[in-house]
Amino acid sequence: MSDRNDLSAYAGLFEDMSAADIMTTAVTVLPPSKKMSHAKEMMNIKRISGIPIVDEARRLIGIVTVEDIIHALEFNRLGETIGELMCRDVVTVGVDDALADIVGKFKQFRYGRFPVVDGSNTLKGIISRRDVLNGVLERFKLIYVHDQKRISTLNSDRSFITGKKLTVSDAGFHYNIDTSDIESAGIGAVLLKDFLSERRYPAEIIRRVGVATYEAETNVIIHSHGTGDIYCFLHDDLIMVRVVDNGVGIEDMDMAMKEGYSTAPDYVRELGFGAGMGIPNIKRFVDKLVILSERNVGTQVEMILYLSDSPAA
Repeated sequence: MSDRNDLSAYAGLFEDMSAADIMTTAVTVLPPSKKMSHAKEMMNIKRISGIPIVDEARRLIGIVTVEDIIHALEFNRLGETIGELMCRDVVTVGVDDALADIVGKFKQFRYGRFPVVDGSNTLKGIISRRDVLNGVLERFKLIYVHDQKRISTLNSDRSFITGKKLTVSDAGFHYNIDTSDIESAGIGAVLLKDFLSERRYPAEIIRRVGVATYEAETNVIIHSHGTGDIYCFLHDDLIMVRVVDNGVGIEDMDMAMKEGYSTAPDYVRELGFGAGMGIPNIKRFVDKLVILSERNVGTQVEMILYLSDSPAA
């Protein structure tokens, strides 16, 4: 099996990411009538190295960079207008350009950022290398593998996140979920918290594990006939929790990720459960999350929380 820490192994997960998903929309812009001294001051205040120049309709007509400011200083031209000295040949990114194409432009031109424009050359945002990195990291925080990829991985004996081999016997903690009584939800999460407390893990880590596991356990009881398993694997630098069931699966992960969306039956909602916060809450409390699900086959939720310090001996 290939190394799952290799970014190329996840290339397919980024096929649907576009400039619109990762760009910064709050962009500092200037009109061409302003002086170069104004651009210099704005760069110092904003701590940026380039400013897009737009017309009255916010169409991109040029850009001023630190190099342009240096040139203006050298030849005593800070008093001239931006329109006279700006670069008009601007390399841009289309709002619908794919992530792979954007990365290619960074490699080709070696620029620190690109303005993002629509088909009318109207400025919509800006993309820096940091924006690309943040976009990728956010996607890694929730990886949902679709179609045939998830089928082949559903019963994997390796961590979906770290790639390390996992077996049931490696688990420091195991709890079998075997109840359809929604009011019993959380027993496994409480026992796991006790297990971690006995091993003197930090209270905040235990709290986060407890909340995330409770949400996953509740989902098993509501949606998967009340049968499943909770496993916890302890490592020097992290805690990994895997919740497994053989239920109906998650049919629409994109909708399941939205706060307030729920497929819970009415009687469950009447008891105060199934408010549509389960998966969003799990994502909020863990550092990395992978959900593998196949309709009528089951779901596996793998959660990782990193430790700033190892548990006390």
